[in-house]
Parts: sequence; C-alpha cells; structure tokens
Amino acid sequence: MKKLALVTGANKGIGLETARQLAQKGVHVLVGARDLKKATAAAETLRAEGFSADPVALDVTKSADIAAAAAMIGEKFGHLDILVNNAGIMVEGDWSVNESATLPVAKIRETFDTNFFGVIELTQALLPLLAKSDAGRIVNLSSILGSLTLHATPGSPIYGTKLLAYNVSKTALNGFTVHLAHALKDTPIKVNSAHPGWVKTDMGGESAPMELADGARTSVELALLPADGPTGGFFHLGDPLPF
Repeated sequence: MKKLALVTGANKGIGLETARQLAQKGVHVLVGARDLKKATAAAETLRAEGFSADPVALDVTKSADIAAAAAMIGEKFGHLDILVNNAGIMVEGDWSVNESATLPVAKIRETFDTNFFGVIELTQALLPLLAKSDAGRIVNLSSILGSLTLHATPGSPIYGTKLLAYNVSKTALNGFTVHLAHALKDTPIKVNSAHPGWVKTDMGGESAPMELADGARTSVELALLPADGPTGGFFHLGDPLPF
C-alpha cells in the first residue's frame, strides 16, 4: 500500500516540488493549498507527470479547513503517514532592515497565525491519523533564520538578517518541533525541522543560489526517515543545524 502524505502550501515553489519528489518515491500526495482551484491545478500537474496526487483545500489559519481536511483524510484513507508543514508567509520586504522596534504587532500576529499557530492546530488535528501509521513522520519547514545561536553570533551567515516576524516565528516553530518530538518519543512518530536553503522561489527571489529540486530535498529526506532516524532535530541536507 502506498504511503500517504499531506503537504501544505503545495500549489507552488518548494511545497509543490516536495510533493513531486515524494510522489516520485511512490507516495500518494495530498496537495494542500488555501485556494482549491490552485490545489487542483497542482494535483493535475503531478498526475499529468504520472504521479499519484489529490487536491485538498486547506488554509492553515482556518479551523474549519483543518477540521474538514482531517475528517476527509480519516474517512477516505483512515490514516496518514507523512505531514509536511510547508505553508508559510513572510511579511517583511527588505531583508537588510531591522524593523524590530517598529514592526506593527498585527504583522507579527499575521505571521505567527500561519507559521506557528496554524502548524500546531493542523498537527494536533492529524496526530490521531499519524498514530495509525507504522512510521509517522512530521516535517516542519523552518529556516536557518530561526536559529537563535546564529543570530547571536557576530559574523554568522544570518547575523545581519533580522526579520522579526518571520525569524521569530521559525524559532518558535523549532521549539514546537523539540517539544512535540519529546511528547512522541515513545511512539514510532518522528518530528523534525527542515531548513530548505536559500531557494529560487517567490520568497527567496531570483538571486537565490539553490534550485527548487535541491530546496525540497531536506523535507523529503526527513519525511522518509528510517526507524533509526533522528527526531527532535533541525537539519539541512542531512547536516544538523544549531537551534
């Protein structure tokens, strides 16, 4: 029987490429997106490439969408093997400006609703289905910009990139990874954070050095970890990163 994965924010960019690479590994992929039309188009693209995929309307900031997605997966499939929490937003525009003293709290709340609270609500809703898998895997798409260690280290690659809302939402997401992995340490479920790298996407921009195919690799590797693989970690292309 095919493994079943749900990838959020999978209508484009790293999310779509993650869905594609999982499907290449024989996984049936549920393509989640806020807009059902976009989710359907992405799923049809994957099916046209010969892969197994279905669309799911899923805005992670809407409890009704989360409940509906969980109910649909439970009724149609009865379990879930892989959850890739890929959906995320960035409200800051200029990566070189530190707006920590002036960024409106509303912008921070908006960011956390998608990047943190939505992830927790969706994950908690799907845990009963992941518990029915022999090898449940949860991948939280984080960023090296969430590393407090590197932010506090002058001369680090990210020291000058202080995007308050985005960075701190990913720091919080890493905290959720550690806490949830501990809560599930006596189960087969593994929970890890992935840093995709600086990738050519709408968020990363055209000057980014990595292509989509490489940007999805970390999420896919963590989604398909063997039984002796790590949990509660933060990784990029197989290498651990500092929290």
